[in-house]
Amino acid sequence: MTLSTRVATTVLLVASGLSLAAQQATFKAGVRTVPIYATVIDAQKRLVPDLTKEDFEILDNEKLQELTLFVNEVQPITVVTMLDTSASMTGNLKLLENGAEQFLMRLLPKDKGMVGAFNDKIEFFPSTFTGDRDRLIRALRDLDFGNPTRLYDAVSESIDKLKGIDGRRVVLVFTDGDDTGSSVGQGKVLEKARNEEVMIYAIGLRSEYFNGQRQVRSKPDSGLKQLAEETGGGYFELDKGTDLAPTFTRVAQELHSQYVLGFAPAALDGKVHKLVTRVKKPGMTVRARRSYVASAE
Repeated sequence: MTLSTRVATTVLLVASGLSLAAQQATFKAGVRTVPIYATVIDAQKRLVPDLTKEDFEILDNEKLQELTLFVNEVQPITVVTMLDTSASMTGNLKLLENGAEQFLMRLLPKDKGMVGAFNDKIEFFPSTFTGDRDRLIRALRDLDFGNPTRLYDAVSESIDKLKGIDGRRVVLVFTDGDDTGSSVGQGKVLEKARNEEVMIYAIGLRSEYFNGQRQVRSKPDSGLKQLAEETGGGYFELDKGTDLAPTFTRVAQELHSQYVLGFAPAALDGKVHKLVTRVKKPGMTVRARRSYVASAE
């Protein structure tokens, strides 16, 4: 049974209270369900919590699909919180630490997490995922800093950490600058995230710092927005370090307010399929992943 099938099977069982026999009857061997985690906001950017199955439409390569899965309940997450601690962040490290702490404090009892940092090296704390929020918050104090910025290597290794874990898997990455030292490109990271069905949230900060010779203004790597949009996450670009805490809080709220949708693809041709998720009600915007690989694996 594929990872996506196990996700959908587990969620459907919890949501509907079916017996094991009924579960097996619904998800037969060789039948794949493509899970889609959708965030819906209104015109005022408020989260919309009360939609029904009939309010959604999913198109697979422009063909309307029948929804075989719909859950509007909080689902557990496994998340890597990956933070840029390169030299340009020296003046904002405390604000970043406080912001990440706001996110970690809001993890729910069934959530699990890991904290990471990247600069010229990449590190993870602890070595395995944990639901102990206090332990994760303490790990923020252990993050090292350096130069340059191995942004895409860090996201790629974060996806590797999530491999083989059931359920919804997320990388929450923060940076204030361009990638300057990765061996993996943005395109390869997107391909890996699509294949592994990992959602990427990204927070970018425009900042000013002294590079030893002059004052420099940095801007988050432009590829982060595409990674977030393609995988169904959110992208937030900030001008002030003081906005970090409320933005990390917003990410936690979104992750615990997502709808779980799913459909059974008509053909498993091994190709990348385009996905469009729509809400029929006017004034609503939905964020969900835009593609998947139609394979049985």
